[in-house]
Amino acid sequence: MSTTMWFQAIGILLVFLVFVGLMMARKLPTILALPCMAILFAIIAGVPLLSNDPETTSIAKTILAGGSMKLSGAIAGLIFGAWFGQILNKVGITKSIIRKAAELAGDKPVLIAILFFITASIIFSAAGGLGMVILVGTIVIPIMLTAGISQFVASIVVLLAVGVGSLFNVSNWAIYVDVLGLSVDKIANYTLVVAAPLTVISLIMIVFYIKKDGKGRKAWAMPAATPGDNKKVPAISLISPLVPVLLVFIFKIDIVPAVIAGAIVTILLTWPKRPVHILSSALVEGIQDVAGAMGLMIGIGILLSSVMSPQVSAVISPLIESVLPGSPLPYILFFTILSPLAIYRGPLNVWGLGSGIAALFVSAGMTPVAAMLALRAVSNVQSVSDPTNSHNVWVADFTKSDINEILKKTLPWTMASVLIAVVIGAFMVF
Repeated sequence: MSTTMWFQAIGILLVFLVFVGLMMARKLPTILALPCMAILFAIIAGVPLLSNDPETTSIAKTILAGGSMKLSGAIAGLIFGAWFGQILNKVGITKSIIRKAAELAGDKPVLIAILFFITASIIFSAAGGLGMVILVGTIVIPIMLTAGISQFVASIVVLLAVGVGSLFNVSNWAIYVDVLGLSVDKIANYTLVVAAPLTVISLIMIVFYIKKDGKGRKAWAMPAATPGDNKKVPAISLISPLVPVLLVFIFKIDIVPAVIAGAIVTILLTWPKRPVHILSSALVEGIQDVAGAMGLMIGIGILLSSVMSPQVSAVISPLIESVLPGSPLPYILFFTILSPLAIYRGPLNVWGLGSGIAALFVSAGMTPVAAMLALRAVSNVQSVSDPTNSHNVWVADFTKSDINEILKKTLPWTMASVLIAVVIGAFMVF
């Protein structure tokens, strides 16, 4: 690298560190930080602001205009996933599944926690977003606390379910399709590699902390009942959340048609009084639920376009190549030890800088499957432990738990799940 490029690399690194600090200190939201970083990276690397030549990379056309549309497929998957989640809620399936789990568990704390973990994981595999976490959490957390489960355990049951469910939620896969150019069936083939370790670690963790923490408080004010809480649905309709997942895993159907098929099956099995109204209102409310995530994806697309531009890539790629793991052991050590960089919207967070870094890994010689496996493995740390997640903030507030205590207590366990996943994955992709 020339002296000029070294100065540019240092400048880009300093910008990155400043913005990570601002995000960690909650001085600047990620949704604004990502496009700001993208523009500054491009300016430092010498990308022109405007260009009349359509073949020339420019900040205005290539990075801002092109980048904002770069993850359009992922945004579509997000919208349809949120729509499906609202349909499940409106017809009464979500609450019916939780009620069935509570009836099966009785008053046994360990069984209650495990059944709610499994139940919530299934629900989150079909529908993500803060709205769904709040819906499920306001039902299951009071039940767990009333059964004598501590506030911390009640919190991690929901957060671990978010982590496991998000791995199976096909609407989340679209970002890997757009960023790494992988097919949906390829992502499906490797999902259990990252999901199984987190599931097993979660079950061990729940039992361990229930035994260790003892009982929590018994008194809890149950949320007021709302119309539709006791809505009866046919037992067969409870399989609805699994329909999109099974269509993708078994029949290799793309994400959007799989979700649409799941919505149709849900309506046919429950046949509500006003199906057209439910479908239309669920779409509007679903879009509202994921509006923030959509904005974040636009920012990710802009950042991705910036780091993949010829000028920025030429500055960063030599640094990436120098640390890029090329065999199983370095791959395992690199992503396990650095997995905490997935929190605070860090460089291994696919919802932050991770998408751009992953694209650079691939351009530097790593296979797309290896990059995808690594990012999905470290996402176990991000989805469960990251204090900047909106669902972590809500759960900690609702249970009156310390969000930093959740980070400290869960991080060793989620890193263990990363280690197991990358050990398995390393010998599959090298």
